[in-house]
Amino acid sequence: MDESFVDLSGIKDVESVCRRIQQEILKHVGMNVGIGVGPNKTLAKINNWASKKWKPKTGGVVVILEPERQNKLLAYADVDEVWGIGRKISERLGHMNITKAIHLAQFDKSTLRKSFNVNVERTARELNGEVCFSLSEGPDTKKSIVSSKMFGQRVYELAELRQAVATYTARACSKLRREQQLAGCIQVFIQSSRYDDNPYAQTAVLNLEAPSDDTRNFIEAAQNGLTRIFRQGFAYSKAGVQLTHFVDKAGYMPDLFAKPERKNADRLMGLIDYVNSRNGKGTLRFGTEPVNPVWDSKRDYLSKCFTTDWNDLIKVKTG
Repeated sequence: MDESFVDLSGIKDVESVCRRIQQEILKHVGMNVGIGVGPNKTLAKINNWASKKWKPKTGGVVVILEPERQNKLLAYADVDEVWGIGRKISERLGHMNITKAIHLAQFDKSTLRKSFNVNVERTARELNGEVCFSLSEGPDTKKSIVSSKMFGQRVYELAELRQAVATYTARACSKLRREQQLAGCIQVFIQSSRYDDNPYAQTAVLNLEAPSDDTRNFIEAAQNGLTRIFRQGFAYSKAGVQLTHFVDKAGYMPDLFAKPERKNADRLMGLIDYVNSRNGKGTLRFGTEPVNPVWDSKRDYLSKCFTTDWNDLIKVKTG
């Protein structure tokens, strides 16, 4: 599960509002959630951790806005409980005798920047009550998108590889549109197992005439690249594509001399994404994408999707 940040500025009785939000989520979604409130995102996250750590006492809601109370919690919380401090960073911090969140808050900020990066410094400043991460701040825009998987069984024929490459290309383009980006280059790769007696792996890089997010353009380019690198006689175990050379769709100015986009391309791609998001992946697909590919990854030991698939809900019989 992930978190959601909300600006509660101007609300007088914050704790009552939070408990009401908690009750509404439980009522309509059936899920218990923890809520932490603080003067910035990092402190809100550590307070959220406390709300679940001592749930019988807190009821799943912790509101701390006073520095004195906040520092008491920081003195108890291990540094790896701080938002953005992963295992490797916490291990390095431990060598500097920074084992608790309060130690990180009190440590010299310029040293943190030199020893780690600016984000660790900003996190330490937020533990002191400063606001360094804005509410609307999101993850950095992707530099590339990769879509690939190992085959469930070896593939020998070009026709089956074409199906796999088209399927992976469609998935990558769907992610590209969610990022509101255009891509100008696609790489397609195929490989046999490196443990084979005569392994084979090859990549083709293809540049589009103009940046695009139209799946049809990328499938066409990927298929051309696949034709170039395919060699008969190998037992292929994996294929995939990578989209690169991104530009923001909102600010892109088309090349005056480039071939114009297909008519209604945005509406068509938007429709495909909408239908697939509402009715499941592959509801609408391109002709080269098979319904039940024989080369698809094996899912014999796939865990049940209790929270995302009605068919996987646990059924309990009583009486």
